[in-house]
Amino acid sequence: MAISRIHPLFLLLLLLLLLRAFALLPTQAAARGGHDLSDDGDHGSVSRNLLQDKPHITEEMTRGYMSNAELETAVHAFGSRCSNISRVYSIGKSVNDFPLLVIEISDKPRQREAEPAFKFIGNVHGDEPVGREVLMHLANWLCDNYLKDPLATLIVENMHLHILPTMNPDGFALRWRGNANNIDLNRDFPDQFFSVNNDINYRQPETRAIMNWVKQEHFTASASFHGGALVANYPWDGTKDTGKRYYGCPDDKTFRHMASVYSQSHYNMSLSKEFEGGITNGALWYPIYGGMQDWNYIHGGCFELTLEISDTKWPKASELSVIWEHNRMSMLNLLASLIKSGVHGRIFAADTGRPIPGSVTIKGIDSKVRASRTFGDYHRIIVPGEKYEVMASMEGFRPKSTRIVLEQEAVNLDFILEPDGADGQMKLLRNDYGCRCGSGMMFHVEEAHIWLYLLVLCVVLTLYLVFKRKTASRLLAYRYSPRRPVAV
Repeated sequence: MAISRIHPLFLLLLLLLLLRAFALLPTQAAARGGHDLSDDGDHGSVSRNLLQDKPHITEEMTRGYMSNAELETAVHAFGSRCSNISRVYSIGKSVNDFPLLVIEISDKPRQREAEPAFKFIGNVHGDEPVGREVLMHLANWLCDNYLKDPLATLIVENMHLHILPTMNPDGFALRWRGNANNIDLNRDFPDQFFSVNNDINYRQPETRAIMNWVKQEHFTASASFHGGALVANYPWDGTKDTGKRYYGCPDDKTFRHMASVYSQSHYNMSLSKEFEGGITNGALWYPIYGGMQDWNYIHGGCFELTLEISDTKWPKASELSVIWEHNRMSMLNLLASLIKSGVHGRIFAADTGRPIPGSVTIKGIDSKVRASRTFGDYHRIIVPGEKYEVMASMEGFRPKSTRIVLEQEAVNLDFILEPDGADGQMKLLRNDYGCRCGSGMMFHVEEAHIWLYLLVLCVVLTLYLVFKRKTASRLLAYRYSPRRPVAV
């Protein structure tokens, strides 16, 4: 049928449908979780549900632990007592509407700086509450020893530490592993091998809060606390075929170094008879899918450890002070290692002198870390005592690399990138999304947006031409009509 004979209402309806599809596209991309993964058959239903009954936790066992209300009071009290080096904020709420409160500790807690950021998360599983108590000990120790102890001062003045004492307050109140919906939160994140958790509509509010938090902050590294063993666990947590074996990520050497820093600083973790050196690869220990640790590394560029810090899940409250002392130097040394070692710097555009959110890669390691949008700062953790070739890159700019020797001290290395031709600035604007998801997904979404813009533009032009043609036809008909009056 000729374009001029298409009814305008039909074209208008087509336009509305296209606009609606355009509006829904980002949501659909997010629902895919940044991956196009194959169906995992029956495995998914297992990974999302708990495999154990409710543990028997008596009132005697819980005596001496802070309740959720008491923990909330303690967090706010800390914020008031140590307001010069802290702020308290919420990243969301649990299923039962309990606030997920975070303590940020820094000498400039309300400002963004070109410094590494670290997060500690406690109480991921409701029946493993040791982390929430130990993390409050850490916060208070840093406050009490700032400007008195050199390690406390180093941490407060050179990084931003974020502490979430409890990720699962509902599970703690219910005395079970999962959240209020009985979902294991450490199986609820999008997984690189199986697609079961990619539907955002089924994701738990606590999980969504963590994911949004990681996207908003520029975390360099992190660790979550668990109970039931004594070991520092590192990626990968699973394998493609669900087999139980060692399966290292691209930064395996760096992760083993981080885990060893924690283990060897611990009172007795490194003396483990079960785990050599007190560390383990997650897939070798027991594979899990939908874990928080792997998701942080893949989607946030955040190097996360899973720390098992007590042999029993719910030890007696009388043991908490001992557990804190056994883990104190491990926590402090892990934090200090981000400042004392690695490669740190900023990326600038040569033509404007402004910072740009480029990426930094290490030759021979198939991973990258992104610089922040605000300051263009990056913080790359690598094993000290070796030679590296470091490269900075960004779309629209020519990459630049340099060789360094990383001794025991950190290396400061800035990059100034030259624009890659006249379209450099255009490419910079297209890439400045702050998206920490996979780059492939980001560019597919951008390409889809461009095609939708073109489709909408074509429809609008078609409508314009149709109406213009009809209007012209009516004018001609009117002009040459025999009934048209003629001026005398």
